[in-house]
Amino acid sequence: MSLNRRARWAVPGTVVVVTAAVIAALQIPAAQAAPDLPGRTPAQLLASLSSDTKLPPLTGTVVETASLGLPQLPQTGNANSLTSLLTGSHTMKVYYQDGSHFRLAIPQPASETDLIADGSKLWLWQSSADSVTEFTPEGAKKAMVTPDASPPTPQQAANEILAAVGNTTLVSVQANVMVAGQPCYELVLAPKDSRSLVGRVVIAIDGKYGVPLRVQLYAKGTASPAFQVGFTDLQFVAPSPANFSFTPPPGASVTVEKPGSAEHGKQDTSGFGSYGAGWLTVAAFPEKDLEQGVGTGAADSAKQPDIVSAGSQGVGVSSQELLNALFGSGKTVHGSWGSGTLVTTSLLSMLVTNGEVYVGAVKPSVLEAAVGHTS
Repeated sequence: MSLNRRARWAVPGTVVVVTAAVIAALQIPAAQAAPDLPGRTPAQLLASLSSDTKLPPLTGTVVETASLGLPQLPQTGNANSLTSLLTGSHTMKVYYQDGSHFRLAIPQPASETDLIADGSKLWLWQSSADSVTEFTPEGAKKAMVTPDASPPTPQQAANEILAAVGNTTLVSVQANVMVAGQPCYELVLAPKDSRSLVGRVVIAIDGKYGVPLRVQLYAKGTASPAFQVGFTDLQFVAPSPANFSFTPPPGASVTVEKPGSAEHGKQDTSGFGSYGAGWLTVAAFPEKDLEQGVGTGAADSAKQPDIVSAGSQGVGVSSQELLNALFGSGKTVHGSWGSGTLVTTSLLSMLVTNGEVYVGAVKPSVLEAAVGHTS
């Protein structure tokens, strides 16, 4: 499914969200009797995930919640903001028939974002901005991405994590489990390098169709998952065709994206870089992009660069206030590279120095080694 393989996890322009998606927390109840499935080796399960498995028609609900152990952050009321992605719970309704007929609906208390493919066009509807983006048939083929602030589906999460599999990873199998009423295998991936803060990643794979239904991330030395994204409700049945029907609401602004557009699908990545690989990857980006991402989502940053709304009461929260709260638990550190502020949790290290931000699910020493050496 090209939608899942190509989708991104986070707000464009804020690479820290990618790491946040690997270090959040949720515990979805799944305590059921272990199902009886034919035996599979780790290699067989790994091969099934690496292959281009055809996703069957389905209707379901995916839930992901982030909780990094950071200090309490002011709530902006903006579901697209970095603050929301770091601390909030996210629900996504999934209606999937095939690669050209699907709908992803992300409800919020006072808004909703929908991505709808009706077989001939792709629509992105954002109620908070009263805006619709229409992709032409050719453009739709190049735009198979989820809305910027959507939570990852289990398939997307698994694909991202599988990029770390190789000589740096231990692979094993745990007992079978039930996820959203479906019997699943559990594939376990664990980094070998002690400098990674990740203990293990557990991927629940549907026993019939071979697609990931849940991904759990554990910090080292912990018994409960620090991150989990998975189906809480799932039926392998074809959705009603009505789910793929969409007409722009009266008064909504409509933008048509044509194939070959110089702007479509691109983002400013100047100043962005990385260091290391696999489990020890460090993302680096300008500090100014952290301030922009904390306050607003990419779609809102041009309209609200400094102040964002804090819920229905309309209380203004500045980006600087959010950053002050974010770094409230940080400490000043020094090295041959200079001085900076370091924030750490069980699964995240973030270093701000020399106008740059370095972030990864790694020990601080890895961040320090990355200063001035990203590419």
